[in-house]
Amino acid sequence: MKPVFFFSESIAVRLQTGPDIGNITPEISQCVRASKIGIGSLCATMIGSTGSLTTIEFEPGVVEDLKQAITRLASPDLEYEHEKAWHDGNGHSHVQAALLGPSIALPIRDGQLKLGTWQQVVAINHDNQPRTRTIEVTITGTLR
Repeated sequence: MKPVFFFSESIAVRLQTGPDIGNITPEISQCVRASKIGIGSLCATMIGSTGSLTTIEFEPGVVEDLKQAITRLASPDLEYEHEKAWHDGNGHSHVQAALLGPSIALPIRDGQLKLGTWQQVVAINHDNQPRTRTIEVTITGTLR
């Protein structure tokens, strides 16, 4: 049985007022290369309660469709209990992020992310102001 190795890295990504969606596939792929893991799993988690991670086809039409869907799920025009307590105007941001989730798990095969042809990893800022988001990446598996 081969030993299992662990690798961790932090990624910072600057995103505009939400919903803003950024392609982080190149940064995640660089982590996989640096890890020297041949077969395993990558777990990435966005730190903070108003951001999320997912995969999409990162092209303008899908990006716009996702932004519109996110806004329909938890519209900034609704009343939120969070805003009654904190008066910061981002109750919708917390709800949007919770619905999509902060983490993603991806397979690594032959030293590369196993993604579909049109599938990219994206970071989403839901907050009502620009943010630099930290994404913690942990990779486990066997070496190449």
